[in-house]
Amino acid sequence: MSTLEVIILALIQGLTEFLPISSSAHLILPSAILGWNDQGLAFDVAVHVGTLLAVVIYFRDEVWRMTQDWCGSVIGRGLTTEAQLAWSVVLATIPAGLFGLMAGDLIEVLARSAAVIAATTIVFGLLLWWADIKAKLVLDEYAVGWKKALIIGCAQALALIPGTSRSGITITAGLMLGLTREAAARFSFLMSIPVIFLAGGLQTKKLVEAVEPVQWDQIALGTVISFFAAYACIHVFLKLVSRMGMLPFVIYRLALGLLLVGYLIW
Repeated sequence: MSTLEVIILALIQGLTEFLPISSSAHLILPSAILGWNDQGLAFDVAVHVGTLLAVVIYFRDEVWRMTQDWCGSVIGRGLTTEAQLAWSVVLATIPAGLFGLMAGDLIEVLARSAAVIAATTIVFGLLLWWADIKAKLVLDEYAVGWKKALIIGCAQALALIPGTSRSGITITAGLMLGLTREAAARFSFLMSIPVIFLAGGLQTKKLVEAVEPVQWDQIALGTVISFFAAYACIHVFLKLVSRMGMLPFVIYRLALGLLLVGYLIW
């Protein structure tokens, strides 16, 4: 890849990983529309590391408390609210992990197309709009019990289909279950930590097995750019989401989906 391609793709990953507009769709589109070469496994690992570092560092206080209290609950020290939140994140990760192991390769082959992205971008964008309109907006992330966690986790599993958006579908599910916009976003971001870690680990395994040549300068640049882009995105999104709602992202998704339909027809 050229340096410009590295910068653009890393920005796309960092900015779209945590917005409800689908990072996987945006990473696929440059090669589908502009004819760019596939960025390769090494680069995918790099930008995933960047976004993982961003969310862990941004929520470092919460992650530390959740980890401490979760470990305490495992050894019998009681179940605090932080431990309950940690268990909810763990439970919400299970459906996506199982679905990824069973159907991940099949989806990788069959679903990475502009047509699939156009359909999922529009359909799940409309679902996000409906959920935002109907949302009760009364619960915080600590109110996510095991039932709600599994429901949001099952929704997260759908994000393996490109164009769905992991953050989009989990925020949608959270809103439907009564969470406030900020709480749904925060829980979605916390859920991303084990998911991105597992996805990055799987990609790293494939990379090692493939013995793919690595351009370390591009890897370093992609990691740094995706980190700063993701960190800024999380901060701004959490500051604004309660006031602006999901409509701007719904409009963007519909516009993107329609542009893709036009591209396919043309």
